[in-house]
Amino acid sequence: MAGVFISFEGIDGAGKSTHIEGLAAALRSAGRHVTLTREPGGTPLAEKLRTLVLNDAMDAMTEALLVFAARRDHLQQLIEPALARGDIVLCDRFTDATFAYQGGGRGFDLETLSVLEHWVQALPGTPVLRQPELTVWFDLDPAIAAQRLAGARLPDKFEAQPVAFFRQVAEGYSSRMRRDPGRFVRIDAAQSREAVWQEVLRAVRARGWLR
Repeated sequence: MAGVFISFEGIDGAGKSTHIEGLAAALRSAGRHVTLTREPGGTPLAEKLRTLVLNDAMDAMTEALLVFAARRDHLQQLIEPALARGDIVLCDRFTDATFAYQGGGRGFDLETLSVLEHWVQALPGTPVLRQPELTVWFDLDPAIAAQRLAGARLPDKFEAQPVAFFRQVAEGYSSRMRRDPGRFVRIDAAQSREAVWQEVLRAVRARGWLR
């Protein structure tokens, strides 16, 4: 069977990590091979870069360059081989997060991000970019997300940002969805966990990847 690439997007506290684990289990129960991964990260090198990005002080361009460097290694070493062997790749965040966080949240130049996106994600010999077939966006009011995360763990430098930052992040996600509406499914993550899960299942079943 052909490989499938699905990304889960949203701010911390929106519930995406819980549901990506649930979807991985459901797909495996249905007999599909699943590669579950995350960004930044997914490979030994990308995980080292993740630690820098989430914890060290740097300007927005440095952040963007490190994130795309991690993504390049992630694609080359893990995502592309998994798709080639027919896996369903479930990725906790991908390039939409870069446009949302570095572009929307940090206010970094979107045209520069687009150039980096094309450099890093172009399929060999083509102008086609590697993008998920489906992106599930868990949209949640940042104030609600902050309540859910309160006291859960020591926040990284992004989680410690004010609510206004995450409102800009949400607008960054919204802008990406407007540019590619056929790829996105927006889920109201303020619903109950079961209601959100049912929407995730509907989105995947609608594309014939799960019965």
